[in-house]
Amino acid sequence: MNSSRRIDASWLREGGLPRLLGVLDRGSEEARVVGGAVRNALLGELVGDIDVATTALPDEVIRRAAAAGFKPVPTGVEHGTVTVIVDGTPFEVTTLREDVETFGRHARVAFGRDWRRDAERRDFTINALYAGRDGTVHDHVGGLADLADRRVRFIGDPAKRIAEDYLRILRFFRFHAAYGDAEPPDPAGLSACIAARAGLETLSRERVRMEVFKLLVARHAVPALVSMSEAGLLVSVLGGVPSLASFANMIKLERELSMTPDPVRRLGALGVNTTEDADRLRERLRLANAEYGRLVSMADDWWRITVATGMHDARVLIYRLGAQKFLGRALLAWSRSWDEGAADQRWHDLILLGDRWTAPVFPLRAADFIARGLTKGPALGAALRAAEEAWIAQDFPMDAGTIANIAEAARASSK
Repeated sequence: MNSSRRIDASWLREGGLPRLLGVLDRGSEEARVVGGAVRNALLGELVGDIDVATTALPDEVIRRAAAAGFKPVPTGVEHGTVTVIVDGTPFEVTTLREDVETFGRHARVAFGRDWRRDAERRDFTINALYAGRDGTVHDHVGGLADLADRRVRFIGDPAKRIAEDYLRILRFFRFHAAYGDAEPPDPAGLSACIAARAGLETLSRERVRMEVFKLLVARHAVPALVSMSEAGLLVSVLGGVPSLASFANMIKLERELSMTPDPVRRLGALGVNTTEDADRLRERLRLANAEYGRLVSMADDWWRITVATGMHDARVLIYRLGAQKFLGRALLAWSRSWDEGAADQRWHDLILLGDRWTAPVFPLRAADFIARGLTKGPALGAALRAAEEAWIAQDFPMDAGTIANIAEAARASSK
């Protein structure tokens, strides 16, 4: 099935892509843009990486690219993929393929020249759209109709597509959240995902993390996660009971405060109540140390922050945690104290304190107490700690007289 649809995108006319297609799409070979770039161009959404499919074998791609002065890198040549760098921009170029024998991600494939066969081995219909050099869209599996209906549908038999790579279970929900509508997912696809849910345990944690993070910031993340939860899949992914209400509230807060969607912050709202939850998610998703640290900070005593928390107590938290960790913990508390809603000014004042106030540096050092007669040792350490606590209790004064009084009182109490 080919289509008369065309895309008129600047990247088809300008930059490195038209030069690359001019090299590959001539003679006895064809080359077309495939996948996400075509899908997003048709939807009028931002286009990221641009992938190219070609009838040319990898060696021919390398030969033509090098002859044109491009830099070919055989990043996955055994699977037919060559990354071609044109004017500093990388393009992933893959030879058309067709399955010869299927056994999960290690399916044996053969290179081919049949565009339909190449389309039929991809995951979803909306990801199997091709565009020629002139912008003509080629659709072999019904992707255009599904794109128009905002429907995410597996190509062919959903169970077979999932068995080829169990990550497609998560991708099904992620693409539904990003490109589908807010209605329930495609029933056939959903049933196949539920039937194959045990396959999620075979996936590497790094691949699961990548898909989960993309899902959490997708446009319709809430209904997609609700569907996953109702199907019993979300508990399998997170290893614990999700808090969907807190997650939905966190999204409302980000919008209310004009914040960029943050997958770690949203993960905290969805899956963290205690520091043990953060430990579990670190293991299940192989989180980076910084990501894990943010979740631990969100979980630690978040319930102590309320709409009644005073500005002094908030400044103390900012001083001890840092502005960003305070923000994460306070947002988690707000997402779970929803009686006041997203427009409550008291919460706004509390949350945005870090934008108005910068925690000062404690102005006293060991040398200040040595100058007052203390020697290095336990007494000096005790004086420093007592002085810092007194300085914090007095709301971080910076005038010389008050600081001197604090230092003298701490020195006297250490003896």
